[in-house]
Amino acid sequence: MKLKFKIITLVIAIAATISSKVYAEGVGFIDYKKVQDNFAFAKAAAKEVDNKGLELQQFLVDKEKQYKSLETPLKKQNFEEKTKKEFEAKQSAYLTFKLKKEEEVYNKIQAATKQVLIEQKLDAIFDYRVIFVGGLDVTDLVISKLKTGK
Repeated sequence: MKLKFKIITLVIAIAATISSKVYAEGVGFIDYKKVQDNFAFAKAAAKEVDNKGLELQQFLVDKEKQYKSLETPLKKQNFEEKTKKEFEAKQSAYLTFKLKKEEEVYNKIQAATKQVLIEQKLDAIFDYRVIFVGGLDVTDLVISKLKTGK
């Protein structure tokens, strides 16, 4: 999803660069990483994802201890097969959770950015990395919008 967003942004940036100067004043840009770093919801979501990742690591540590206590090769083999299935299920759940949280953060930031776009009467807002010269930095406006929740 991020790569697709970057490609679309790059194409739009090129088109905006080629178009007349009238539209150049209606372009904003945003530092998405800075917005994330200053958005409490994003920080909380990242912490939740990290905690789930730590739970997954702890699961492996616990299983390794159990494995070492097994005595026969057959018990170890059965344990490995069972643990592999459990781990794959937990890993899949973790990845689903992580993607859900990332999407929630992205959607909230995008909604605030759309509000700033309308309020500032801009034609488009791009990622700051595709703007070489010009445009209006709306990063702080988006952060402010997210903090106030409006």
